[in-house]
Amino acid sequence: MSKKRIVFLTGTRADFGKLKSLIKITQESELFEVHIFATGMHMNSKYGSTVDEIQKSGFKNIYKFINHDTIEHMDRTLAKTVDGFSHYVAEIRPDLIVVHGDRVEALAGAIVGSLNNILVTHIEGGEISGTIDELIRHAVSKMSHIHLVANDEAKRRLLQLGEIDEAIHVIGSPDLDLMNPEHLPSLEEAKKYYGINFNDYSIAMFHPVTTEYKNISTYVKDFVKSLIDSQENYILIYPNNDLGSNEILNEYKQLIDNQNFKIFPSLRFEYFLVLLKNAKFMIGNSSAGIREAPYYDVPTVDIGSRQLNRVTLNSIFNCDYKYESILETIAKVKKYKKTDKSSEIHYFGEGQSDKLFFDLLQSEKLWKVRHQKQFKEIF
Repeated sequence: MSKKRIVFLTGTRADFGKLKSLIKITQESELFEVHIFATGMHMNSKYGSTVDEIQKSGFKNIYKFINHDTIEHMDRTLAKTVDGFSHYVAEIRPDLIVVHGDRVEALAGAIVGSLNNILVTHIEGGEISGTIDELIRHAVSKMSHIHLVANDEAKRRLLQLGEIDEAIHVIGSPDLDLMNPEHLPSLEEAKKYYGINFNDYSIAMFHPVTTEYKNISTYVKDFVKSLIDSQENYILIYPNNDLGSNEILNEYKQLIDNQNFKIFPSLRFEYFLVLLKNAKFMIGNSSAGIREAPYYDVPTVDIGSRQLNRVTLNSIFNCDYKYESILETIAKVKKYKKTDKSSEIHYFGEGQSDKLFFDLLQSEKLWKVRHQKQFKEIF
């Protein structure tokens, strides 16, 4: 097989965590020439300029592209990303584009790839959730040629969407590759790096739900009030830069001098994992609460509709956005007793997604997937 050129597109700290092990295993191989197109939140200093973390990981061939328009116009951000990535792809001429998840950057990558007759691989399609992300995720799947999914449920949903069986591969959730405690820094190192002095703490992340924007100010007021009144210590991480994030950040200003809170725009992924592993619980509406937290058997207070129907596990306690409901659920989650979590781990794979990905890349079967897609009828 001739040397293949692969471009990984990443727009957020979250999708980089999912792609990191896949980038690493391919960039270390002589079989592939690997490039990274870094855009979105990575390029925004307000959210920590996380492109620096990509560079600190030792990766090469990183192309930086600023795509953010005002957060009120996700369509303009999409258009700008399509334009920038199109010019980049015309120069790089990759054999494969790899995108992850449900952000407009992933959609831009899939659009550019499919319209330029380049194979597109979508990581973790076939998921369901309760916001605009679901529409974007399914659109990315329909514009992609190859699907690398977390579990058999996701595969069945893609088959229902008319995708062909031969193009869908269950490899688990790639962030599990990094989650083995043996691969993580110590808790003491992570606390020292970020100046965290709490003995006991929980992690809070609250993202805007763009389809419920008119209520975001009320949601975040109740969220913040419940955190304060719970009298717990919290590591609080900025939201995604979606419509509604300004309202959330404005409400967080009242916590700046509160000794029970340490607030960060972003955390390095491995440090975030070790802090999560040792947390009392996680609270908010981040996918980390239904993916990474259950891996460590850390219970989650999952608020509202953002992760609706995504997964049901014993360690996840859902509640609505109201102050009283959040406080009641915090009380419940503090009583959670750890159990045998092996089945929950395997639901998202066994931490070898990178090896399964690498094996697929070396197979002729993957490269022979037809660029011209056909809808597969289910009778």
